[in-house]
Amino acid sequence: MKVSNRWQHMSTAPKTGDRILATIRPSEQGAGAVDLIYWANGDHGSEGGWRSSDSTPGMVIQYAEPELKCWMPMPEADIDSLTMPEAWDGDDDGELNGSGI
Repeated sequence: MKVSNRWQHMSTAPKTGDRILATIRPSEQGAGAVDLIYWANGDHGSEGGWRSSDSTPGMVIQYAEPELKCWMPMPEADIDSLTMPEAWDGDDDGELNGSGI
């Protein structure tokens, strides 16, 4: 089954822990935005919820359902177009770190 790369209703978002893009509704805290989120199952019998991928233990950013407008899957990377940059081949002291003044 091909997954659509268009915005979709949040009721169809996968609650599998996979990261997805979501449109956050504008609120008194600020304008609407897109965030990278995932579904997290609840701990110790609590309910699960949508969390920002920026969350860390002790500082969880969790969204209430009404805050989320729509979602889409993460775009696939074009592996063929990815390249590593060339190694630095200049003068470390003069060119890489500035003049030192």
